Amino acid sequence: MNLNLSGSLNVFKLLAKPSLCLPHATVSQFSDLPYPLRNAFQGQGEKQLQIKAVVLDKDDCFAYPETNIVHPPYTERFRQLQEEFPGKSLVIVSNTAGATSHDRDGRLARELESATGVTVLSHRVKKPGCKDEIMAHFRKHPEVGVTHPSQVVVIGDRLMTDMMLANMMGSRGIWIRNGVAPLAEKSMFTKFEYRMAAFLHARGFKAPDPSSPFE
Repeated sequence: MNLNLSGSLNVFKLLAKPSLCLPHATVSQFSDLPYPLRNAFQGQGEKQLQIKAVVLDKDDCFAYPETNIVHPPYTERFRQLQEEFPGKSLVIVSNTAGATSHDRDGRLARELESATGVTVLSHRVKKPGCKDEIMAHFRKHPEVGVTHPSQVVVIGDRLMTDMMLANMMGSRGIWIRNGVAPLAEKSMFTKFEYRMAAFLHARGFKAPDPSSPFE
């Protein structure tokens, strides 16, 4: 059993600030991501946004859970994303492949990199608590041009890991609401997140301003 201690601890931050788990934009599936990506944030000053890097989730985001292959209907959009964010400006951050508590010898990360051609971050702390390791990656690669977390977009299917990561880091988050797996195969946590999102939106909660990271 691979307990996500980071997720367990950080969930208490939602008691103080429930909006931490909310996305800045939502699409149904990975293939619905707009091109260019800044168009996902229409009405949020998208023309002035400087999106220089993307943090991408894997399971139920662009790949069927526990596989490394890009879901075939998403192949074209995946390649577009690679072209829009080349090299080290696109990085996969997964709580399976690359998470050292789950992927101790790095085999899953190497297999995923080989299958996708995208860098997989090796990280000690699972999402949503790995913001420092992500920013360290971008500092290690100054050619990407990331000088502030607001220049980073996190794309993923989970509110309490991917979107919390985005908000805790001071970035923007795009929620892949329906993902790859059918609803019947979703975990109880994912189904709970659907209800939580509806509850918070109905009460007027919005994702935090990316310029004001929550500490």
